[in-house]
Amino acid sequence: MTLKKRFSFRLGTTSYILPANLLPNVEYLAPLVEDVELVLFEVDDGPSNLPDAAEQAELARLAARFDLTYTVHLPLDLRLAADYSDGHVSMVKARRVIEHTRALNPFAYVLHLDGREARDGAIDTAVWERQAVRALQIVTGWVGDAARLCVENLDHYPPDFWDGVLAQAAGISRCVDVGHLWLEGHDPLPFLCSHLIRVRVIHLHGVAERDHSSLGHAPPQALKAVLLYLIEQQYRGVVTIEVFSDEDLTTSLAAIQGALGME
Repeated sequence: MTLKKRFSFRLGTTSYILPANLLPNVEYLAPLVEDVELVLFEVDDGPSNLPDAAEQAELARLAARFDLTYTVHLPLDLRLAADYSDGHVSMVKARRVIEHTRALNPFAYVLHLDGREARDGAIDTAVWERQAVRALQIVTGWVGDAARLCVENLDHYPPDFWDGVLAQAAGISRCVDVGHLWLEGHDPLPFLCSHLIRVRVIHLHGVAERDHSSLGHAPPQALKAVLLYLIEQQYRGVVTIEVFSDEDLTTSLAAIQGALGME
């Protein structure tokens, strides 16, 4: 099942739909979607799936053949605002991922900007925001284009938590994770309406016993409302179905078709 070229936005999913490495996943997904979110990991002194030069060349070939773009999710354990020096382990990991994917000309780099110290009152919010802005400026230098760097909203944080940082970080984009908003009981539409002009990537996933479940678990009317809004606004970013199995992808595509009454 494919919904390629059906919307103004590029519909995508993650690079871990099959229990396999990057290339088999992208080869499988290229006829089905328009963007693949590269989920990369690197364990210190352990395994890594960062693409080497040969894999980068093959990923680029597949992108050209299938009119495919890539988004890159920087490692989940990055704490870019903890210490914005170039040598901090979080910054080192971010730079390494960017260097291993720059040749793919990614549409976006998505990151989690961990602010638990400020959220929990351990450090002053203004101090944390200054550190976060400086970290984003450094990473922007590695990416080369501020608009490609997207700060994602997280669960267990207020939706507006990053507004102060983004007000100071000129050109940085947003990644709106609709699934995280649903998980926390928020209506995503007001958030999207307020920020869409700065939103480069949107993550969609259902919430069942866990998040990142099939969109078959999303309330059909809530899913329909989000999709119709993006269609009406002629949104031209990437919408990633952020799930991690073939069954969840297939049922998510069916849920989108069902919500929009598509055949």
